Amino acid sequence: MALFCIADLHLSFGTNKPMDIFPGWSGYTERLEKNWRAIVSPEDTVVLAGDISWAMRLEDAREDFAYLHRLPGKKLILKGNHDYWWSTRAKIEKFWSDCGFDDLALVHNSACPVEEFAVCGTRGWLYNSETPEDQKIVSREAGRLRASLDEAEKLGLRPVVFLHYPPVYDNMECRGILEVLEERGITECYFGHIHGTQAARKAVCGEYHGIRMHLVSCDYLKFVPLLVR
Repeated sequence: MALFCIADLHLSFGTNKPMDIFPGWSGYTERLEKNWRAIVSPEDTVVLAGDISWAMRLEDAREDFAYLHRLPGKKLILKGNHDYWWSTRAKIEKFWSDCGFDDLALVHNSACPVEEFAVCGTRGWLYNSETPEDQKIVSREAGRLRASLDEAEKLGLRPVVFLHYPPVYDNMECRGILEVLEERGITECYFGHIHGTQAARKAVCGEYHGIRMHLVSCDYLKFVPLLVR
């Protein structure tokens, strides 16, 4: 059973927010589905690290979830900055259950076991957070990451961390998130949020403070889920 990840699908089957207007995104849902089906089996798991749907309400994201449901594998979903449809855990899980989307699950103040690993993570926040409000959000997100890692420890599994925002970008760090990663001895971190060739050049990929950083936004990956394990 393999573990894959990809971020920033920005689906919009239930709302008028096409991504095809951006360079390189033409026909991306068809390309993503073809690539996904070529490498992901029903027994595999795919982490979706935020910005799943442009829908403003949970109900309006139904067709986007249905698209994911039709694809093979279990999908573990984290929140991104554009996931305005995100509601409470109870409401999301009830909605998925009522729709029969039994292969979708949340990673939110929690960890999900995948073989000997625990999928952990949270949304994260801006890497240039300076205002008191931003710092408050960073503190909250760091707490959520700790809760996720605590759950992995209870499960007795090796944690792999997924974020939406990068914990470091160019020469800027989100110290609150990085401190948790460093304190807990995390060695692998996967993140999205960064789009376009120019922005991707500033993304920190490779080892940083002993942590291997991986950019997994779907345009950067050419709409091919990345094999994690």
